[in-house]
Amino acid sequence: MKSMKLVHSRHLASLVDFTSTITSGKIVVSTARVSALSTSSTSSSVDKTSMLKLLQRVADGQVLPQAAMELCTFTSDYQQVGDYAKIDTNRQARTGFPEVVYAESKTPEQVAAIMKAMIDGGEDNVMASRVTIQAADEIQALMPDQDLTYYKVPRILALKALEKDLETTLGDVGDKKIPTACVLCAGTSDLPIAEEAAVTLELADYRVTRLYDVGVAGIHRVLRNQHILQASDVAICVAGMDGALPGVVGGLTSAPVIAVPTSVGYGAAFGGLAPLLTMLNACSPGVGVVNIDNGFGAAVLAARILHQLP
Repeated sequence: MKSMKLVHSRHLASLVDFTSTITSGKIVVSTARVSALSTSSTSSSVDKTSMLKLLQRVADGQVLPQAAMELCTFTSDYQQVGDYAKIDTNRQARTGFPEVVYAESKTPEQVAAIMKAMIDGGEDNVMASRVTIQAADEIQALMPDQDLTYYKVPRILALKALEKDLETTLGDVGDKKIPTACVLCAGTSDLPIAEEAAVTLELADYRVTRLYDVGVAGIHRVLRNQHILQASDVAICVAGMDGALPGVVGGLTSAPVIAVPTSVGYGAAFGGLAPLLTMLNACSPGVGVVNIDNGFGAAVLAARILHQLP
């Protein structure tokens, strides 16, 4: 359903020289040669030349297509940034979702260098999560040639600017042509985590509908919007306090429910532990739980679910 960008390995030149045996579509590759695929770097022109050689061997019948695909599984590579980062350049090709920079505990200089390397490497969906306002200003100052967008509520800094207003995304929910995720949160205090999930999905070109401040203290608020749930293919349910909302939502929709406990709540909420345990013990089947305050992780899981839809 979603198109994935194929990333060519910098080590493909080594692949075409492998000594191999083709038997029933399977290939045996010398482990000694595989171990040589470590961190060496070659130019993009060599990548193209090597890819053409491999494809020509397939066309000539010297290598079976399945064997060529298996060869390409050895092409995972990373891009070194300073002495502190290794960018996973093939993550989108492997998983359907690109690497995202987790900015918390990183310096603005480190985040800027990593993002710049990703952009220079051809990535078009570059983003950093958990970026403070001050850090965002410093990162943007370090990257004056890039038009970055800062999303204040979810604390996301991204190369891509969303075309629509984030507050007006509930229209046309009955149109099932585009796979849709519904992001719910129990209270306005949960908004930063809910928006982290919603904006992450939107930056990955998935459609999102929002149902905010629909906690169980006023259950009619979610019941009145059941049509939105029923038109969604996956639901991300964010809640702190007692964390009861995902269990309720799980009983109102046939879509998988991804529950996100937040650290919102008074003392006995134990920084999100209480809602986490509530969600893990949800009576409604079909509810899965991610870590406390992990809106990003919920978004990636939702993206993988949506990616499998026809």
